[in-house]
Amino acid sequence: MVGITLGIESTAHTAAVGIISPDGTILADEKSIYTPEKGSGIHPREAGRHHAEALPKLITDALLSANLSSSDISLVSFARGPGLGPCLRTGATAARSFGHKLNIPIIGVNHCVAHLEIGLLEGATDPVLLYVSGANTQVIAYSNGRFRVFGETLDIGLGNGLDKFGREVGLEFPGGPKIEKLSEGPNLINLPYSVKGMDMSFSGLITSSLNKFKSGQKLENVCYSLQETAFAMSCEVAERALAHTGKNELVLGGGVACNSRLREMAETMAKERNATCFVPERSLCVDNGVMIAWLGSVMMAGDYQLSEIDNQVDQKFRTDMVEVSWR
Repeated sequence: MVGITLGIESTAHTAAVGIISPDGTILADEKSIYTPEKGSGIHPREAGRHHAEALPKLITDALLSANLSSSDISLVSFARGPGLGPCLRTGATAARSFGHKLNIPIIGVNHCVAHLEIGLLEGATDPVLLYVSGANTQVIAYSNGRFRVFGETLDIGLGNGLDKFGREVGLEFPGGPKIEKLSEGPNLINLPYSVKGMDMSFSGLITSSLNKFKSGQKLENVCYSLQETAFAMSCEVAERALAHTGKNELVLGGGVACNSRLREMAETMAKERNATCFVPERSLCVDNGVMIAWLGSVMMAGDYQLSEIDNQVDQKFRTDMVEVSWR
């Protein structure tokens, strides 16, 4: 039986440590976010340096928060990928150091799958995941031994697109929350709506939104229209995946899932399909160590057989590359 698991997240701008019990009780959830200089995006090496400095204290704080000692941990889980190389390697090094010191198992897990599996703690059993984060925008569901990607962005992830728009119009990083606050509307501006089969394209939408702002449109109206268009595209593909798979559960995941309007649109769509929408609390939608710990715990409880590859980072570790042996 798997005991208490410590999880380390370090795929992008967030260094995080979570601790979870075998029954899914969250014992600790600590985070530290790298904030780039004004006007710039995430610099992988600088973010990795931030994580290297932050993770030792985060591990200490997590153990204190959970009222545990390091000897109480029986498994260390870390995010193998996808993500930024320097950030991933920093998290993996921290996991190896902690695990080897205690002589306990170490397992590397897929960051995207972790966003899906944490939704099961909300009560979902076999959902479609609408996963919308900085670098990733995917619609995922389990089928025949793997988590299949039924639709995804063809260019930029929606979260990164919102951050890009925010930088160009003078909003501080991260841009998404600032755009949400400005999205008062109610004037909807016509913007490119790019759904191509089961996939989405956001680059033209971001460029057009910037052009509308530069041509004199009010920032509030552009932000409102950008959100409405992007979220409608995402929900349309999620609805098609529900119809295609015959599933009746939708889970939201990723940092953009913190957005109240996206939550509202997804819940409305699910209700109209007689489906149930599960939305984790915001601290579990953003990158966090709890979901990494939970996935590691679930995999090991399902008699997952560790191999050397589970200890290696992979920047291009796609969701559908994971062989799901624990279900």
